[in-house]
Amino acid sequence: MRIEHAAMYVIDLETMRDFFCRYFGAVSGELYYNEKKGFRSYFLTFDGGARLELMHQEGCGSPRRKEDAEGASCGLGLHHLAMGVGSREAVDELSRRLEEDGYRVVGQPRTTGDGYYESVVLDPEHNRIEITV
Repeated sequence: MRIEHAAMYVIDLETMRDFFCRYFGAVSGELYYNEKKGFRSYFLTFDGGARLELMHQEGCGSPRRKEDAEGASCGLGLHHLAMGVGSREAVDELSRRLEEDGYRVVGQPRTTGDGYYESVVLDPEHNRIEITV
């Protein structure tokens, strides 16, 4: 198992992308935009394969956390930790196991608009853990 990527909400998506590219050698992917949710993001890839997702969503610009529609925190800073488990079947199995053990699955396994197969579970302190291939 490996950490697939970390993600953080930011106020100025372009400035933050430029910062990580210029000073840390990140290579930026294409802008992803979900018009329905007012959500934009870039995946930045660093030497060695580590990735950071920079995100901006209308209404999530406050440094103070608030609950979003799925019951997880929404605000500036770290948003979720994505764990790569190797296959779609492993995503399904681990999601099912966590739910059976009483953890709240706030995103059932699915293929997202930007092509990820993932589920989302809340850890004991209500942090989002994405389980992805």
